[in-house]
Amino acid sequence: MGTIKATNIEPIADNGTVTLGSSGDTITIPSGVTMVNNGTQTGFGGTNTPAFRARLSADFVHNSNNTFLKVPFATEDYDTDNAYDSTTNYRFTVPSGKAGKYFINAFLRANYNCPLNIAIYKNGSLTYVSDAGTNGSGLTAVSPQITTTMNLSVSDYIEIYAFQQSGGSLTFYNNSGVYPWFEMFKLVE
Repeated sequence: MGTIKATNIEPIADNGTVTLGSSGDTITIPSGVTMVNNGTQTGFGGTNTPAFRARLSADFVHNSNNTFLKVPFATEDYDTDNAYDSTTNYRFTVPSGKAGKYFINAFLRANYNCPLNIAIYKNGSLTYVSDAGTNGSGLTAVSPQITTTMNLSVSDYIEIYAFQQSGGSLTFYNNSGVYPWFEMFKLVE
């Protein structure tokens, strides 16, 4: 069949449907073509789910100097697929059918100036760790953050650990509107 040229294509009945092609067909939109949507768009793209955000529900004391310790982010702000365990394991587990690339972000705050790292553990193993810098002399707080993307398979799980070098115990504070957090979401591919 040849080329059909038209200015407008409208359904025969008012508020009807225009269908281009059949199931299994491919409709190609050439490079350089601009598509303008002035109506409701459905069936395009995707959603960034599963997604969750959890934070500390109280101050957390890390009492193991020079040791990685899991951070108990126990208060969920949202969890679209019930994939984050905020009661015992404090981990996100990739649900069935949701493998892919994920955005991961975590933040901590301690009112003590010492080297402090945030670490991402995948399936129980250290995978990424933040820089261990301090906030400089005279400052009384350190607030490290870690952000990355990872390819994850179904049943992979992600946890956040902290490593501190205060010489003793260190408290992560959940006050003054500064809530340490752990969040993830699936990237649309």
